[in-house]
Amino acid sequence: MTRNGGKAQPRAMNALNRYADPVYCIMRFIVGLMLACHGGQLVLGMFGGMPGSEKMVTQVGGWLQLIGGFLIAFGLLTRLAAFICSGMFAVAYFMFHVAPATTAMAKFFPIASAGPQFSNKGELAVFYCWVFFFMFFYGPGRWSLDALMARGRTRVETLKS
Repeated sequence: MTRNGGKAQPRAMNALNRYADPVYCIMRFIVGLMLACHGGQLVLGMFGGMPGSEKMVTQVGGWLQLIGGFLIAFGLLTRLAAFICSGMFAVAYFMFHVAPATTAMAKFFPIASAGPQFSNKGELAVFYCWVFFFMFFYGPGRWSLDALMARGRTRVETLKS
């Protein structure tokens, strides 16, 4: 057992730490592509399209999802894209899930599997909001276009010195 942040962890679990960044980058890629798929539904009519996609607020959200999803997936301008997407989903949660909820309980609980009297069905909006908020603080990770470009700048600056 070793000490890690005041909590004891088995050494076998600490050995997993070396995989944290690659797994994070794979997660960033998958979540970004999933977001881009939602944006494709709204603005391009892909995957069957979505009702209401002719509204301006939905179109803006769709383009943010499509472009932001690809930026996040490939790790380009990751922090900026994640910050914008996190805010977009916070706004979407309160505008499209909490505001039209009919009961006090539905205004508070986002679980999608409950009935309309018990839930506002904003589970995905809350999930995406917090995942992108975490990405904003964590950054792009080693497997990203941001990291690749930063390595290129470091090599050029080293050669100039």
